[in-house]
Order: sequence, then C-alpha cells, then structure tokens
Amino acid sequence: MAWGDDFVIVDSDQIHQVGLDFCGCGQSSKGQVEQLLNRRLYPATVVNPKTAATFRVLETFELLQYESKLSTYEYYHTISCLTDNTGLSVPKDRYPTFLHIVHQWRHLKLLKRTGRGHDPIRGVSETQPGECALLCPPCPHPGINLPDGWEAVEQGLKFLYALNLALDANFRMKRKDCSSEAADPGLSKGYAYVVEESTFQEYLKKHDKETEPKSTCSRHDAVNLADIRPGHGYACSGVATVECSRHNAKRPLAVCDMHRGERYCYMDYITILSIQICLLKLFFISYDITDPSSPLLQPDVEICFLVPKFHLPAHVPACQNRFAFMLTPGAGLGDGEAPERGWGELNPLATSTCEMGPGTRRDTLNYHFGDYNWRKIVRLGASLLKKLETATSDVAEHVIAYQELEATISPERLHSWTDALVAWELDPTNSPNPYEVAVKMPTQAAVRRQLAEEEEKALQSGANVSLSDEVSPCSLIVMGIDLESEQRSLKTLTTSLWDHSQDRQITRVKLRSNALTRKLEEWFSLLQLYIPTTVTLRKREPQKKVPPKPFEVQLWMPSQIGKSVPFDKSLEEIEYKLRNAQAHESLGVLRRNLQIRATLYDIKDRWLRGQGANTRALNALATVQARITAARDEYRQARTALLALAELLGYVNVDQEFLPLQDKDIQSMVEAEPGLGETQWTLSWIWRQVNAADATEEETQEFVAETIRVEWGKSRARAQRFQEEIDLVQEEMNRVPDLVKTVREEAQKPDLFYQWKQKEFEKKNKKGDKASVSNPIPSSLIAPDPLA
Repeated sequence: MAWGDDFVIVDSDQIHQVGLDFCGCGQSSKGQVEQLLNRRLYPATVVNPKTAATFRVLETFELLQYESKLSTYEYYHTISCLTDNTGLSVPKDRYPTFLHIVHQWRHLKLLKRTGRGHDPIRGVSETQPGECALLCPPCPHPGINLPDGWEAVEQGLKFLYALNLALDANFRMKRKDCSSEAADPGLSKGYAYVVEESTFQEYLKKHDKETEPKSTCSRHDAVNLADIRPGHGYACSGVATVECSRHNAKRPLAVCDMHRGERYCYMDYITILSIQICLLKLFFISYDITDPSSPLLQPDVEICFLVPKFHLPAHVPACQNRFAFMLTPGAGLGDGEAPERGWGELNPLATSTCEMGPGTRRDTLNYHFGDYNWRKIVRLGASLLKKLETATSDVAEHVIAYQELEATISPERLHSWTDALVAWELDPTNSPNPYEVAVKMPTQAAVRRQLAEEEEKALQSGANVSLSDEVSPCSLIVMGIDLESEQRSLKTLTTSLWDHSQDRQITRVKLRSNALTRKLEEWFSLLQLYIPTTVTLRKREPQKKVPPKPFEVQLWMPSQIGKSVPFDKSLEEIEYKLRNAQAHESLGVLRRNLQIRATLYDIKDRWLRGQGANTRALNALATVQARITAARDEYRQARTALLALAELLGYVNVDQEFLPLQDKDIQSMVEAEPGLGETQWTLSWIWRQVNAADATEEETQEFVAETIRVEWGKSRARAQRFQEEIDLVQEEMNRVPDLVKTVREEAQKPDLFYQWKQKEFEKKNKKGDKASVSNPIPSSLIAPDPLA
C-alpha cells in the first residue's frame, strides 16, 4: 500500500486500499457518485465517498445469501481473511459500511426489477402497497388472466376461479429487542410482502386489549398461549404469513410480525389485505387453528375454511370431517401445507434476522420472499406438469373403485345418500355430516349407573339378591375390574425398576404392592360369598416355590371361571355389560392419545430446538405412550373376557365386533405405511369401530349400512378430487389465453404472464401524461386500507 491509498474497495476476492482521484477537468458534468457507478462501483456515501463495493461482490453476495442464507458478517469477514489471513496486516474495518451498501443495493434492485426504478411518471415514494411483490401467475387475477364472464360460471365450476390460500405462523423467526423504528425504519414501506408498519401498529392498538378465544377443539397451544409475550429480550415472537397454497408463492402484503403469540387479529389483518387485492368471489383458506366464525369479507364473498392435511389429525373428529381437503368440493388435491415448505427455506435465516433492527429485518424478508417467489415462477412449468401427470395417472383407479362400490348399493339407498351428501356440500353448517357414523359409544360410568338404577328398582320391589349389606353383585364385578386396572398399573411400575433404582422409587412400588395385597384379601373374602366354589378353584392352582406377585394373582372373575364350576348367571350378564363398555372406552382413550402423540411429534419436529426443549418433549411423549400402552392392554384384557362371556351367554359375532388389536393397528390417522400417501393407505380398524354388541339384527345391519355409506362417500370424494385436480391444473396452464397458445408453451415460458406489466410500462413511456396513464397494477390489485 502506497502513501495516499485511502480509498477502500470491497471486492469478492479481497478488500483493496487504493489511491483514487475523481475527474475534475470540467469536460464532464458527472459527479463523484456517477463516476463510481459508471465503473460498477457502489459508493458508501453520496458526498465525498471513501469506500465503495464492486457490483460483482454485491451480486455474488445477494445470490449466495438467497441460496445458503449466509449472513453479511460471515461473508464480509471471509473476504477480510482472503485479504490477509495471518492477522498481521488487517484491512480497514468497513463492515458497518458494507451493511448499509448491501441494504441499499438490494432495495434498488427490488425497485428496478418491478419497474419502479425508472418510472418517468411516478417516483419511488408513490409506489403502491404490494406493488413490488411478484404475483403467482397460475392464480386467478381478475383483469389479467381470467376470461370474460368468469363471474357468471355455473356453481359446479366456480372452484376453477377460486383463490387457494394457506395461513401459518413461524415462531423460529424471532427478533431480539434491539434498535427501534426511529433508528431503523427500513427502506420499503409496505412495497412488497411485509405489511406497512405504521398502519399495522395503528390496527394493533385497537385490538391490544382483546383476549383470544380459547380453542373448543383440541388444546392448541397456538391459541391457548396466544396472549403470552415473546419472552425477555425479544420484541417479536415470530412472523405470520398468507401464501398461495397451490403454488407455494408468497402473497403481496401477507407477512407481518407477531408481537404476542399467534393471535387471530394478526392473521385477520394479513388475510384481509391478501384477499381484498382481488375481486374473486370464492376462497379456500386453510389454517391449522381456523376460526370459521371470523368475519373477513363482504356477505357476497364465499369462504371455505379448511385445515392443512398434516395438522388435521390433531383436531377432534368433527373437525376432521368438516375441514378436510379430501372431503371438500373444489379443493382438488391441495394439502394447505405451503407455508411449512416455505419455512423450511426461511428458517436458516433466523440466526441473522433475530439480531437486526425492525426495518432492516422487514426489508431482508422482502428480498428473500421475492427470490423465493421468482424461483417458484421459473420452475412453474415443471411443477404444473408433474401435478397433471400425478392426477391423470391415478384418477382412473379411484373412479373405478368408486363405481365398483356404487354398483353394490341399491338405487333407492344411493339416491337418498346422494341427496344427503349434496345437501351437506351446499350447506355444511345446517346439514348433518354424511361422513360421520352415528355411533352409540357406551362408557363404564354409564353402564355402572344403569346397573345401580336396576339394583335400586330391585330393592324397592323387594327382590334383593345381595349376599352382603355392603357389596352388591354389581359392586363386586366393578371391584374386580378396578383391581385388574391396579394390577396392570403395578406391573408397569415394577417393570420400570432396575438395578440402580433409587430407594424412593422402590419404596413407592412396595407400598402400592402391599396396598394391592390387602385389597386382594378383601376381594376373595367377598367373592366366596357369591361364588363359593372359587375356594376350590384357588386350591387347584399349581403351587409355586415363590409366591406370585400381587399383579400375577388370578382374580377368578366370571369370565375366567367359565364352565369350570357353577355360579349365578346374572354375574355373567353384569360383567358382559361392563366389559363391553370397558372395551369401547379403552379404544376411545387409545384414539385420543394417538392424536395427541401425532400433535406432539409435529410440534417437536417443527419448532423445538436444543437439548432442554427436546428433553421435555420426549418426556411428554413418554407419558402419552404410557397411556397408549395402558389402553392397549386394557382393551386386550376386556376382549378376552368378552369372548369367554359370549360363549357362556350364547352371543354371536362378538369376535367381529371386537377385533384383535395388533401392534400394527395402533396408529394415528396419519401414520400410513411407508411410501403410501393419504389417497392410498388403509385406515386402521380402530377408527372405524361400530358398536353393535347390544343391537338387534336389524340395528346391526343398519350400522353396517352406515359404515358402507361413509366409505362410499369418501370413495366418491376421492374420485371427484382427482378429477377436479386435472381441471384445475389445465385451467392454471391456460390462464393467459392471449399470450399462451398451448400448454407446452406455458410450461416453457412462465414469464409470459408478466407481459401485461411490460405493456403498461411501455404505454406510460409513449403517452408521458400522468393523468392518462393507468396504474402499473389494476385497481383491483391495490391493497386497501384495513382500517377504513
């Protein structure tokens, strides 16, 4: 470095310190900034610049960060190490300056790429909200790519001109409480994807004291913890977004910061902005904690709320039918998980954006969302073609399966089922759900109450058959079933002990074992009153050198005695009723905990990072798994007893009512076999259980008919969804009829959609009259004021 080399140039190979003189001969009117820009150098300041970055280093860093989410700090210090990696001659520190240059560079490129950099009529300050966002070409845009008369299309084809949106929040995109709006307001004022902050804050002030409604479905933490602050040291708990759910593209003005959990007011705000920039009349909106009662638009606009496929099993059964994509007309083969795929690409950026000021962070998100949309657009041809090939290759199989099933149903019943299904599709709120089976599910509590009422009537009529003043026959059987439950619990606790168990754990097990032993002594003393021959049965048991443990003792319930010795048959009837309820109730517990387990796995995989959080999640999963195991063992024991009692009482088809529960059957509604998706896998029988044990033959046939009706409806829905998908993809491929003549041309040239914007820009250059020039985007695409 020579004397006077005080100008610093940041390039992709190193940081140069050079001597630089500006031209001041008077023959050129260009200032210092223009002279540097002509040499592809971006100055750090506009007055007497002493630092500049080459266009090459800025272009390289822009693409590198888009692809790898590399931070500015890491990139700059890599260049610094390339300059001198020994640490003996460290170059001048221009990192803060480089930050400002990169920020300005990307903002100018954003304006340039969307036609706002050289607009002869409107300056940058007149940029409309959302104008710099890249629109999704296959989505319907009135005034751009829809044919004339699309509003008057028949009801069955309205889904072709519907907008499919997906909402979600990302809690990994937090921002620390550093800097402020005054110090870092940002350069983009709602020009692209992130909403304009000042208007957003005014909106939030009106909803600041609102309390979020608690979930009436499953215990969704996103709702129940919505009022929780982001934590000490953080200003934002994450970001929320609205995306095109069919093509995974970010919508204009559809991203906002969340300052206090995943509140409905955040989602309403960005949804309103995203929807009201078009004039469509039908929307499919998917959200994992959707609230159908939330008023979003005018009465003449129809909204169909859905729940993403992966999140649906965490909801109660009523939601799983009402908000399922596969059961909703017009939804095609959508899944509503578009935001999740976007978060997968954005999450690596969280480590750098959490340290940024508010304005810089919003601008950075805008730039990355723009690159994300552009990559989706240039790959649009291949993705649409793949969707079409998938739908066309599988549609025949599902249509044939539906037709074969329909051929087995009588015309009268088929007509009735079809009418009910169509009525529900047109008005799901006021019509019974055709995908639900009206099942009478007995519980142990209900059966015990019924038996107690029967005993009360017997006492009033003087027909008392109790042999004890304290324990009736019903109470005896109930006591035995409760003892079996305690035996299973004690066996689980005993199995958990190992060589290095603590004294406290061993003591707890011993105390429970002793308590159970005393209860067993009381049980056998009462049992011999009602079944005296059990004394003989106990003496016949083979003697062992080591006394059996309390959980290994046989209780000699009526189902275990069988035909070995005579006893009162009313005890068999009582036990059968209680075992029937026990089997159904254990299946209900099993199903609920399988749903909870699926939800916990989802939360753990999506949001939890770090050893502490994952350890707590594994502990929670272990607790749920223990409940699943307990419900499994209870059902198996109840089924064994039911089969034995059915043989004694002469009941038939009990083995068909209560199927054997294999380990492969214990799966949630989303745990399919490897390689099988939702449209191909078979649902476990535990989700199709019908209670016909205490029904007549006619009622049993009706239950079977109900099951067939539901399966027929779902088969019909699958066939329709595949056919709808083919129609949707073909419509999406041909949405620009004036510019795209064939499907193949659309697949090869997705950029033809944006020629409407080029024509508008050329028109302005020709006329040059601000009053006669239309906006660069149609009025229907200008974001409204949500406060109006």
